[in-house]
Order: sequence, then structure tokens, then C-alpha cells
Amino acid sequence: MPHVVVQMLEGRSKEQKKLLIEGITKAVCDSCKVGADAVSVAIFETPRDNWGKAGVPMSERK
Repeated sequence: MPHVVVQMLEGRSKEQKKLLIEGITKAVCDSCKVGADAVSVAIFETPRDNWGKAGVPMSERK
């Protein structure tokens, strides 16, 4: 049973996350030759203050 974990910054809408889950599920089904019932997806959202890039919190990047 494939399980996909997505880590991303918080802020996407419920609809965007739904589309992401649908797209990932389809890609896994197509590439692994399994049914959708076999695929699970977990999205973990991180606050912008808790994610940094190039030494700067994402909340301070423009």
C-alpha cells in the first residue's frame, strides 16, 4: 500500500489540498499499477516561522 507524505508551508486552501491529493493518488495509481483504495496521502503543513531558506525564516522572505 503506497503512502505519500507531503510537507509544505501552510496557506493553501482546502480545495488546493484536495486537488493535490487527487493528483498524487492518480500518479501513484498509474505508476504503481494499484487502485486508488491502496493509496494514502498525508499533508503536513508547517508555519512560515518554522521553515527557513538560505538562513531566513520564510515569514521574513519576500
